[in-house]
Amino acid sequence: MKILLTGATGYIGKRLLPVLLEQGHEVVCCVRNKDRFPKEGVYTDPKISLFQVDFLQEPPSSEAIKDCDAAYYLIHSMSSGSDDFEVLEERAAKNFISLVKPTSIQQIIYLTGITNEKKLSKHLASRKNVEEILDRSGIPVTAIRAGIIVGSGSASFEIIRDLVEKLPVMITPKWVNTRSQPIAIRNILEFLSGVLLKKETFGKGFDVGGPDVLTYKEMLLQFAEVRNLKRYIFTVPVMTPRLSSYWLYFVTSTSYKLAVNLVNSMKVEVIAKDNELEKMLGIKPISYKKAVDLAFQKIEQNNVISSWKDSLASSYQDNSLLDHINVPTDGCFFDKREKLIKGDPNKVLQNIWSIGGKNGWYYGNWMWKIRGIMDKMVGGVGLRRGRTHPHRINTGDTLDFWRVLAADKKNRRLLLYAEMKLPGEAWLEFNICEKDGKHYLRQTATFRPKGVAGRLYWYSVLPFHFFVFDGMAENLLETDRTIEKADA
Repeated sequence: MKILLTGATGYIGKRLLPVLLEQGHEVVCCVRNKDRFPKEGVYTDPKISLFQVDFLQEPPSSEAIKDCDAAYYLIHSMSSGSDDFEVLEERAAKNFISLVKPTSIQQIIYLTGITNEKKLSKHLASRKNVEEILDRSGIPVTAIRAGIIVGSGSASFEIIRDLVEKLPVMITPKWVNTRSQPIAIRNILEFLSGVLLKKETFGKGFDVGGPDVLTYKEMLLQFAEVRNLKRYIFTVPVMTPRLSSYWLYFVTSTSYKLAVNLVNSMKVEVIAKDNELEKMLGIKPISYKKAVDLAFQKIEQNNVISSWKDSLASSYQDNSLLDHINVPTDGCFFDKREKLIKGDPNKVLQNIWSIGGKNGWYYGNWMWKIRGIMDKMVGGVGLRRGRTHPHRINTGDTLDFWRVLAADKKNRRLLLYAEMKLPGEAWLEFNICEKDGKHYLRQTATFRPKGVAGRLYWYSVLPFHFFVFDGMAENLLETDRTIEKADA
């Protein structure tokens, strides 16, 4: 069968793709920018083809996907942090319908949220609205409605992990007593792949959840048990939604706007209604503790396939991030370093590909950490996003407070774009080039200031740049170094 997969570079899409390929399907991956699609491993499978489309814009011709049999709709925009994500989600859904209506698609499979409560958060109400839009298309829809998804790299997993591992004692808002029904990521993939072109699921919605109904407090404590940590949680009734959002924002790797949306959703009970889907597909739900344990097995094996932090939502309002691959030259400040590589250039390349996250920035990591704290204080992303894998980088990944615009290992080039709060725009580029039979490391920091504030900012940090950037370039050349030495 030929399957159309939207959200192919998102958290769920990256995990569902290998499952569909293993089942023998051809998969057309919808991507907003083909350059963002990974170019190694499973992503080079000949059964994969790419279809470039931005669902916030008028959709292109459907000719290239006219013979698809089914489509997965995995587009969500809450992670974009936009204030009007409901409008964006509605627009994306309508454009998706316009795209697939002329095709031979027999089924739309939509992963959404459980919406059984009368009073819903903006996030859940938007998901319900999208489901209704898809239903009106005339193409049979199978809605898989889930609550918290537990898996390595998932938003809920990483937020709970941040809280549990960083705070021995937690003073929490009263929404930690709200009940939910978490479900393991592998169960989600089983449900999504299991309903594919299964006619008895056409035109129906199914709530899916794990075997445990838990409060958020119970999830935090059980997570701590799995990690052999003793944690104490005290609930107070006086913490306002705004304070709750700030609490999540400063302790975890989430953005403030996403924290606001999460807090609003956490006030709503998310419990699945009974249905026959588990029995129909022969799926045995995994317990919450087991799901957490399985997630850490993936983390310890450095086998995290996808992370919510790497996802640029297809309904992300600011599409300009994808246009920054051409680094400007006019009206910019530069810090350029060129160093002769005396050792193996491939080992220098591996150092470059290991930069950031727990590996650090090879020089003055304490200064990078201070910069991350300063960024958090003014509403930025800070350093807590880290990186998904210690040695692999794909275009589009997050790298602390940078976004990877180009990760071209064949041509030995890594280009990063700053997502920290700045009075301007910043790029950091690493190249290994060859001339006169010798290899050189070229490291270039580019800053395009906005107004007087941008120029003042550049000159104020210039003394630090001299030490940090030069030290970083020198340490990248150490081909016999271990990653642990990065803090030196």
